[in-house]
Amino acid sequence: MINEHPKVLESAAVGVPDEIRDETIKVFVTLKDGMTATEEEILEYCRQRLMKTKVPSRIEIIKELPKTSVGKIQKHLLRGRK
Repeated sequence: MINEHPKVLESAAVGVPDEIRDETIKVFVTLKDGMTATEEEILEYCRQRLMKTKVPSRIEIIKELPKTSVGKIQKHLLRGRK
């Protein structure tokens, strides 16, 4: 769903530790060339289109998603990001 945002190239959702809920959803996003967006802009897009329980707690915009040699996103590396 986040990938449908006109500025988003690709995204990956991972579970990250949360003090209140034990685990929460964080989405890492890469933007299309020449595009700029804020984390809040992407979150607002999600709030307008998803059920409240499906909206990620956090968004982080990064330059590129870590991938294997065959192009699979390495989510374990994203979980380890601070």
